[in-house]
Amino acid sequence: MARMGIYGSSFDPITNVHLWTASTIAHRCNLDKIIFLPSSQKRKDKEMKTDDKHRWNMIELAIQDNDKFIADDYELKQEGWKLTTYETLKHFKGFYKDDEIYFIMGADLLVDIGAGKWGQSDSLIKENKFIVMAREGINMLEAISKSAILRNNDDGQTFHLLDKGLSMEISSTYIREEFSMNGEPRYLLPDSCYRYIKEHALYTNSHD
Repeated sequence: MARMGIYGSSFDPITNVHLWTASTIAHRCNLDKIIFLPSSQKRKDKEMKTDDKHRWNMIELAIQDNDKFIADDYELKQEGWKLTTYETLKHFKGFYKDDEIYFIMGADLLVDIGAGKWGQSDSLIKENKFIVMAREGINMLEAISKSAILRNNDDGQTFHLLDKGLSMEISSTYIREEFSMNGEPRYLLPDSCYRYIKEHALYTNSHD
């Protein structure tokens, strides 16, 4: 049985911190594979700045040298109505039937699920396992204890809380802004992705 982590994000663009985070989680949580799952433009809860094809291409470029990393375009191929984390995890548990699946997320998202802001929040927590990364200002244990959804579905195995060592912040938003202002964020993302962005003039007013 393999241990798999599902790492969903806009990846707009993928950064060195995304890669470092995935590598650190794989090491600390003893995961065999990390699946990079880019969010679709069709999602109603996210606003993408870049076409799916470009974000997908950059992910493939970024992870090509790490055999623990996999890119999966499941969400990119789905109809908009099916784009919920509950449905996504149901798909991966069916595909990797003999493996242990964890959804990787930040503590801010844990709070949102606990407040019932995600589709099928109760079933999502009840039927899945999560690796939760600390976020500044959020007490994860307190967040779980104050939410009926979270605490009533926590069997002691539901949440793997990573409280330290994952606080580096280089946001995709910052990188996009640097490119848009003709800045130089070269060393904040993989060289292959930097070259790709330059080649396609992404994050400028004239990108294709």
